[in-house]
Amino acid sequence: MDLWMGSMRLVPTRQALQLTGLSPAKLREWTSRRALIPIDVPPRSQGSSGQYSWQTILVLRLAVTLKEKFSLELQAHRGIFDSLHRYLKNRSFIALWDKTLALRGPTDWQLVDESTDEPLRVDAIMLRLNPHLEVLAEGFALPGKFGGSAQLDLFPASPIGSRRSQDVAHARTPSTRYASRRRRSA
Repeated sequence: MDLWMGSMRLVPTRQALQLTGLSPAKLREWTSRRALIPIDVPPRSQGSSGQYSWQTILVLRLAVTLKEKFSLELQAHRGIFDSLHRYLKNRSFIALWDKTLALRGPTDWQLVDESTDEPLRVDAIMLRLNPHLEVLAEGFALPGKFGGSAQLDLFPASPIGSRRSQDVAHARTPSTRYASRRRRSA
């Protein structure tokens, strides 16, 4: 079940686990205990699910890459996560396609266009965003790189004949007992 909060689409913890590849304990540690990358909407009570935006999931995926591929200590790069998360909150998902994140230090980063031939002037760890965006596009039903128009749907599509729509249709239909009583009294 997806949730819309203004123009921000959120997914529950279960889906965040699938999109990040993190274990429940690691996700809780990174978003709550150590608060490396804060959760968007914390769980209201024990047993309830927190909610995550695509921006938060993207930063979590990048942190997973840094930890698993480069064995970096994430706490030292907390400033990058904070800064990148704030930057992404005001950016279009579509505008991030074909970009690479260049990490130049514990608090210094830059988004580089993949089509540029100009080399960076300083050493950096380069993280391509496209593989992460492909996963997010599918998980959040966001436009892909070549997804036709670069515009989001105004209303989310819902399947015809789903159990929910049948329940709604059944609830709107008067019961046969009530309908037959109504006919007799008319």
